[in-house]
Amino acid sequence: MNASASDSTFAFVSEFMLQGFSYQWEVQVFLFSLFTTTYTLTITGNGAIVCALLCDKRLHTPMYTFLGNFSFLEIWYVSSTVPKMLVNFLSENKNISFAGCFLQFYFFFSLGTSECFLLTVMAFDRYLAICHPLHYPNIMTGNCCAKLVITCWVCGFLWFLIPITLISQMPFCGPNIIDHVVCDPGPLFTLMCVSAPRTQLLCYTLSSLVIFGNFIFILGSYTLVLIAVLRMPSATGRYKAFSTCGSHLTVVSLFYGSLMVMYVSPGLGHSARMQKVATLFYAMVTPLFNPLIYSLRNKEIKAALRKVLGSLNTILR
Repeated sequence: MNASASDSTFAFVSEFMLQGFSYQWEVQVFLFSLFTTTYTLTITGNGAIVCALLCDKRLHTPMYTFLGNFSFLEIWYVSSTVPKMLVNFLSENKNISFAGCFLQFYFFFSLGTSECFLLTVMAFDRYLAICHPLHYPNIMTGNCCAKLVITCWVCGFLWFLIPITLISQMPFCGPNIIDHVVCDPGPLFTLMCVSAPRTQLLCYTLSSLVIFGNFIFILGSYTLVLIAVLRMPSATGRYKAFSTCGSHLTVVSLFYGSLMVMYVSPGLGHSARMQKVATLFYAMVTPLFNPLIYSLRNKEIKAALRKVLGSLNTILR
């Protein structure tokens, strides 16, 4: 009798409530305005880079192909969580369906993992271009670029498929309040009716592998790049190499720094507020800065953006 009652309790949890930030109404409206502006600027900035790279044939090179895909990924990455977050700021009903929660969980993590792999590919591309310039055109062909990009997307969407499926099959018997701004594995594990140490270990192991594995590869690539750059006889060549690699390293530091805080050190007992702030940083702030970091330090992208804006002004007239 107790078992059947317990089973029926499990079945009753058909939705979760994303608690998010609970403040007074005036503060909620302010945060809604702030995050809406941030989201709009992020979509506009990354969309402008994608358009500029598509329109300017001079930028149809491996480095800019990867950058365009990265900006395209950023658009979908922020769109997987921010719209629901904005709705919750102005709504008393902060519920999200069971299926909706796990779909958000899946797409948010899959797109983020694809970004990790793509940042690694971008580092490898710079390593080949600077350390092996004579072999670079023969190795990094258009066909090779396409295969690398497809691999990043496919691996990203397969990486967390098993643990997310396992978590979704676990019983949730209440409470159904997720003290977070997104559907995240940490709060979901605390809402389970039963302990799942193996699934939890699998989830954090995969997180550690994708974050640390890619991060170490990127550091290794840029260590070799730095050695090669310092050996360049031309000061102009050194400046150009440092400028290109500096933008990428800045993005890598912002993205991986916040990820490591959240998903590689679960045992540190981060407060709910810190988890929310860290999530907002890599889910909203980093995608906002990426177009600025890449465009402000790159003359080719700035020229392409001016060309696109000039074309739009001509059309509007």
